[in-house]
Amino acid sequence: MIHHISLPAKNPFHVAEVLAELFKGYCAPFDSHPGSYVAFAGDEYGTLVEVYPLGTEMIPGKDEKPIQYQQNNSSQFIATHAAISVPLNQSEIESIAQREQWRCVRCSRGYFDVLEFWLENSVLLELATPELAQQYTAVVSPENLAKHFAEQKS
Repeated sequence: MIHHISLPAKNPFHVAEVLAELFKGYCAPFDSHPGSYVAFAGDEYGTLVEVYPLGTEMIPGKDEKPIQYQQNNSSQFIATHAAISVPLNQSEIESIAQREQWRCVRCSRGYFDVLEFWLENSVLLELATPELAQQYTAVVSPENLAKHFAEQKS
């Protein structure tokens, strides 16, 4: 179970506000790192997304110190993405993307569909409406995974 993730943004506050809207949740400053914000889904899992200024790097602390932060502004793109279920339907998600002028397109991943929702046209979220989340969970159910990997060993 993934309870939270962190993502970069050019405008962390605005991105966290949009994420909170997608979640029908809440947005607040993230005090651990100035200029960062957090979007809370307000669900039973404690789902949240931390949004850091683009270029923020997390590095290990020395000795017993916790995580440290530094800036590296080498690219606007990252290899990290997340698939997130939201309570909105496809047209609601597309409306938000259109308002923000962010790319949003429904794509097939072979066994299930997702809505590619590009935060600031740089960071990928694969959004799943309730309908798409059912497709996804059916494909990756424990039974289907066990069957698939059993066939791979044969």
